[in-house]
Amino acid sequence: MIIGAVDISRAVAGLSLFAMLLASTGAHAQACQEDFRKLTEKRMAGIEALNTLGKAGKGKMDPEAACPAAKRLVAVETEMMNYITKNKEWCNIPDNVADGFKEARAKTQGFASQACAAAAKMKEMRDQAAAGGGGMMAPPKLPAGPL
Repeated sequence: MIIGAVDISRAVAGLSLFAMLLASTGAHAQACQEDFRKLTEKRMAGIEALNTLGKAGKGKMDPEAACPAAKRLVAVETEMMNYITKNKEWCNIPDNVADGFKEARAKTQGFASQACAAAAKMKEMRDQAAAGGGGMMAPPKLPAGPL
């Protein structure tokens, strides 16, 4: 399956706006900013892992490698979404930032579902071939482009 590299600039755009807003909101904002910085670092590590897979495959990702990496990224983004939801008022997180992050998380979840479905199909085809169920077909393709 073919997967394009993750668009880091899109992924960071909303987070940069959020960081600027936090910097100007007050004393408790420091705690929010530190928590969010840590979560952002974890998220960026997950995005970089997917980008590395894409670069290693010269623009194509192996679904069996992409699936666990994408699932880890979804877990981090879920943690971030829960933080945003829980602390929206306390941290003065604007609606557009929360909504934008929710959309980005949904795209990552869709990507992970497709990668894992393709990985499962590849495993099934390998198992069938090993059991004498016929030759292996070409692996299914993942969608191309940014998350």
